[in-house]
Amino acid sequence: MEIRCSLVIPAYNEGEVLKKTLSRIIETLEIEFECIVVVDEISDTSVSIIQEFQSMDPRFILLINDLFPGPAGAIRSGIQNSRGRTIVVTSADGSDDASQIVDLVMLVERGIDVAAASRYMHGGKLINSPLLKGILSRAAGLSLHILKRVGTRDSTNNFRGYSADFLKSIEIESIHGFEIGLELVAKARRARRPIAEIPTIWIERESGISKFPLLRSLPKYIYWYLYALAPRGK
Repeated sequence: MEIRCSLVIPAYNEGEVLKKTLSRIIETLEIEFECIVVVDEISDTSVSIIQEFQSMDPRFILLINDLFPGPAGAIRSGIQNSRGRTIVVTSADGSDDASQIVDLVMLVERGIDVAAASRYMHGGKLINSPLLKGILSRAAGLSLHILKRVGTRDSTNNFRGYSADFLKSIEIESIHGFEIGLELVAKARRARRPIAEIPTIWIERESGISKFPLLRSLPKYIYWYLYALAPRGK
C-alpha cells in the first residue's frame, strides 16, 4: 500500500505524554500513514510507549537516532527513513493539533513543498508559551514574512508538512536543535519552492518540562534567519 504520509516525531523521555499524542494520531488520521518516533537512546522512557503501540499497530515505528543527539539529528534520521510522499514533522508532547495533519498533507499534494502550521496568522494562536520565547518566535516569523514574503508568518514552528521531493533536493545542515525548521523554510525560499500556511493553535505542554534551550539555541536561529534574509541564489 502506498504511504501518503510519514509522520516524524522526535522524542526525549516523554513517557506517558507520548501515549496521549500517539492515541490522538490514531483518532484523527484517516489516511495511509506511518509514524516514526525517533529517540537518541534505547534507554529513553519513550521507548516502552512506542513499543506498546508498535505491538498493536505496525504503522508505528521505533527508530534510534544514528546521526547525532538532539532534535535536529532525530528529525533528520526520521526523514531519511521515511517512505511517504509527504513528510510531516510534529511534536511528541501534544502541543501540536494532530487533527490538522491531513490538512498539511493535502496542501503538499496540491503542489506545496512546505506546508506550515502558523501560530501567527489570522486564526492562529500561541497559548501558555514562555514570554521571551513567544516574542522572539513571533518577531522572527512576522519580520521574514514582511521583508521576504517567505510564504508563512511562522518560520520557526516545526509542525509542518514537506514534499519528499523537496527534502531530497536539498542538503539539511542543522545538527543541534529545532532551528532545523527555520533552515528548511529559508532553503525553500531561496530555491523558489512554494510555501503556504494554515492557522494553528499551539498549546504549551500540560505536563513535564520543555526540552527547548532558548539561549543556547539563539545563535543557530540567528544564522538561519540571516540566511533567509540574503538575496536568492546567494
